[in-house]
Amino acid sequence: MKNIFSEIRKLKKEKGALILAHYYMSPELQLLEKDGGIADFIGDSLGLSIEATRVKAENIVFCGVKFMAETAKVLNKAKHVFIPDKEAGCSLASSITAQDVRELKKKYPGVPVIAYVNTYAETKGECDICCTSRNALKIAKSFNSNELIFIPDVYMGQNLQGVLEAETNKRLILWNGKCEVHEQFTGSSMNSIKASYPEAEVLLHWEVPRETVAAAFQKTKGVLGSTNDILKYVGESDAKQFILASECDLGATLKNLYPAKEFITPCIKCQHMKKISLTNTLQALKSIGTSNAVKYEIDLPEDVIERAYLPIKRMMDFV
Repeated sequence: MKNIFSEIRKLKKEKGALILAHYYMSPELQLLEKDGGIADFIGDSLGLSIEATRVKAENIVFCGVKFMAETAKVLNKAKHVFIPDKEAGCSLASSITAQDVRELKKKYPGVPVIAYVNTYAETKGECDICCTSRNALKIAKSFNSNELIFIPDVYMGQNLQGVLEAETNKRLILWNGKCEVHEQFTGSSMNSIKASYPEAEVLLHWEVPRETVAAAFQKTKGVLGSTNDILKYVGESDAKQFILASECDLGATLKNLYPAKEFITPCIKCQHMKKISLTNTLQALKSIGTSNAVKYEIDLPEDVIERAYLPIKRMMDFV
């Protein structure tokens, strides 16, 4: 592994490339170059795309799934964005199309459409604004309309709706998309883990089912929110044990940040995220400047980039 790290670091310099790694990547991909790894930045999908706009590198290798690399391309259309495996998809992004959004807008004329960032660029282009789990609530509250269409995550929408009902009179019209990882965290599984670790606090992502949230917070402290909310909560909590209901390798991120604390999680991994490896990251770097680059480079039509840019830019005003 040491040799492949060295080869990747060498190629990055030769190719004028930057590597972005998502929190759900395998631990070896989350290791920063300054710590002996290969990543220049580690973060959530929006944070990484923003970092990409701040650097001078002409070539960006995005170690994440395809919708994330597309977002980086929309924000950096003059740069070359590569993904180590174009088959690294997302159950949420695949659950809705641009045509589906057009049909929703016909059914609910004039109702603003909020798209979770876990959507493909073509779908984003049909929406009024995008959001992340970090700013979804703030964005929903910013609209004057009492009705909002929220796509595609039904569980995240239901959890947001609970907060909106308590604080405003807004109603969300939801799409039935689901994250294939987070939907596996059930109320019964949370109760079982809590019984084994009664002192632990719970860390839940917005994407888990509503009944899981209800079970998790029975007589237990914790947080329901974005990845950044979870990271912040752990840093501020006095607890020594935490039950994590999210992608398994977020646990590696947390353990690296807080080595004195213990994280308990069913090791549910995103099969799409795990398509990205050191080996195909190396191959993507090698392809830059060759005829093989088409296998890895994100190529979006200009009209799709233009339509998707505005909802993404509006989202960034709420970061």
